[in-house]
Amino acid sequence: MIRTLWFYLVLVVSSVVHSVGVIGAALLGVKRRAGGGGVYDWGTNDWSRQLLRAAGTPVVVEGIEQIPSGPVVYASNHSSMFDIWALAATLPGSVRMVAKQELAKVPLVGRAMIAAGHVTIDRAHPARALEAYHRAAEVIRSGVSAVVFPEGTRSRTGQLLPFKNAPFGLAIAAQVPVVPLYVRDTFEIMPKGRFVLRPRPIRIVIGDPIATAGMTVDDRQALRDRVHAAIVALKQRVDAEGVAR
Repeated sequence: MIRTLWFYLVLVVSSVVHSVGVIGAALLGVKRRAGGGGVYDWGTNDWSRQLLRAAGTPVVVEGIEQIPSGPVVYASNHSSMFDIWALAATLPGSVRMVAKQELAKVPLVGRAMIAAGHVTIDRAHPARALEAYHRAAEVIRSGVSAVVFPEGTRSRTGQLLPFKNAPFGLAIAAQVPVVPLYVRDTFEIMPKGRFVLRPRPIRIVIGDPIATAGMTVDDRQALRDRVHAAIVALKQRVDAEGVAR
């Protein structure tokens, strides 16, 4: 319980500090750095690292050498808010999240997200969602990678949910590779609907990139199925290794 209380204290204080820094930079007209770094990356990456330290959840990443140079779309499973923090803290370069619209309504943090260049999706209105994906494609073409959660929401069981098509239309529109990855143990730390921590290490396993060059919007479903199969294979491998240990 002490660890949980400490985590929430750090969550509040760190969120305020990083959000104010990012919003202040935006109000002063500070530009985003094309090659990454700067206050907007700090507002996401350093914030995430502080929360992971406070929670006592170190991250181990495998396969990072497989990530190609240049911007990509990372496709990940999603069963906890800790997925977001673990990925933001460890993925290389400048990375932005494609997240649900509701997060933009979080006081202070939501405004900082928008200022930093994260993209929010209004899932209830398909036309607005499509517009948001077009904005995300422009962000990627500027040299920034994006993280998408194709399940569309956090899994309440820890098992993979069916994938949506739209995130893969984003990768095709930007003509960048999709990098599948699997995040393990975040569900055990804090699943959706629970607020008490059960700290443990987080493991991220990165798969082989899947090229989208030459694909059109008609290829979204085929790309979706390939990425889903890749993440299932990563999950099976990691789960089998966990049992063996």
